[in-house]
Amino acid sequence: MTSQKQERQVVSKKRVTDHGEVYTARQEVNAMLDLVKHETARIESRFLEPACGTGNFLVEILQRKLHVVDVRYSKSQLEYERYSILAVSSIYGIDILKDNVIECKKRLLDIFIEKYKSLYREKIKNECVASAQYILDKNIIWGDALTLKTVSDESHPIIFSEWSPVNGSMLKRRDFAFEGLLDHEGMKELPLFSDLGDDVFIPTPVQEYPLVHFLKVANAEQE
Repeated sequence: MTSQKQERQVVSKKRVTDHGEVYTARQEVNAMLDLVKHETARIESRFLEPACGTGNFLVEILQRKLHVVDVRYSKSQLEYERYSILAVSSIYGIDILKDNVIECKKRLLDIFIEKYKSLYREKIKNECVASAQYILDKNIIWGDALTLKTVSDESHPIIFSEWSPVNGSMLKRRDFAFEGLLDHEGMKELPLFSDLGDDVFIPTPVQEYPLVHFLKVANAEQE
């Protein structure tokens, strides 16, 4: 059941005045996502919400993706874990308000954990949860989608990580500047978008990382 807090569309008049912040109701979110239902059912299809708030769109997208993962792969825990991490890695958000970013990450992680526990209970792996949390920390960013900079450091560009599956259980991480991604005209026109096809413009990554097992993502930078 969605909480009253999540269903509120206005936190305060000041936030509406200062930031134009009005949350989209769940019924409207579902109606809009149904227009691209085939994309929300693709586990690997990437979505970005440049003004994600507390994550009303992203929460519903993740729930839809995890339902697909459940139906297709839940008979094998390893397969479910692999594809549920892929689903999490496909979701991106930016918000200018820090409390929204914190709440959005929490909601997404809570959904991931709740579904994971409902299927495997005491068999869940802490490493899998840690991977999901780490990826969300990289994908949901405290930033300004207009200036393309982070809020904590206005000289620092917004950087997104691409997580690509390789050879089954391995992930390849590449970091891209958000400004570079926006060089594709199709992306400029859509406030919420998924993959734009196989011929989408991909800029040069600002950093690449060695392959890592999807259960070891959270510890990769420490190794």
